[in-house]
Amino acid sequence: MSGLRDIKRRITSVKNTQQITKAMKMVAASRLRRSQESIIAARPYSNKMNDVLASLALHARRTAHPLLEKRAVIKNSGLLVVASDRGLCGGFNSNLIREARNFIEFHDSENLELVVVGRKAFDYFRRRPTRVINSYVDIFSPLELKTARQIAQEITDLYTKGVLDEVYMVYNEFKSVMSQTPTIVKLLPIEPFGEEVKHAVEYIYEPDSSNTLNVLLPRHIEIQIFRALLESQASEFGARMTAMDTATNNAGDLINKLTLIYNRARQASITKEILEISGGAEALKG
Repeated sequence: MSGLRDIKRRITSVKNTQQITKAMKMVAASRLRRSQESIIAARPYSNKMNDVLASLALHARRTAHPLLEKRAVIKNSGLLVVASDRGLCGGFNSNLIREARNFIEFHDSENLELVVVGRKAFDYFRRRPTRVINSYVDIFSPLELKTARQIAQEITDLYTKGVLDEVYMVYNEFKSVMSQTPTIVKLLPIEPFGEEVKHAVEYIYEPDSSNTLNVLLPRHIEIQIFRALLESQASEFGARMTAMDTATNNAGDLINKLTLIYNRARQASITKEILEISGGAEALKG
């Protein structure tokens, strides 16, 4: 009977786990909806900002602003890694860290500095040779624009002071609940990029280009980082929702298997007892 008690105890444990994963799925689904709304609201502004900056970078002189200036020799590179603070979200963090590692291996890791967002990235890279110059943890609850502004200010300061000669960012771009794509973009120096260059418009500056660029270029970096944080947050919720749904289904399958094993063992135990009683009765007759 001890075997039956063990199986029943395990069924109860799996059912409790299933309740937890189901609740986590529901919470992730609720937060995902709000995150998707934030992304939908942020993308048009971010995309238009990209259009404008592509044109500015194409037509403006590289010496017009420090954030446009391209260094002749790249001595030190920077990478902003945007991960999550929590686990239980499938391959969300592992896929992102793999992409970051590939970037680090391609570049000279001795001349690469990291700024990491999320406890998972910090915990991983702090035990690695690559130098982490700063980290931002527990910033997603709630996620605010001022956080992106703080990160952008640090990165632009490092670039303008010559500590870094170029800066990239890696984050998970939200495609759908089932799909989150690790993406690497170049933040600094700001350069012409993508299809926007083909349709670039040359702007007239009022009152002058210097004041306009001083306001617009730092804002561009701030908005791109904020969008990456929003994309990453929605990707995390989507990945967690998918992972918890899979875990819930797997728990259901395991419960069914354990229940079948329990019923078979119980039936075998009852059959054995019946045979023992029948045997005893026959012995008494003899």
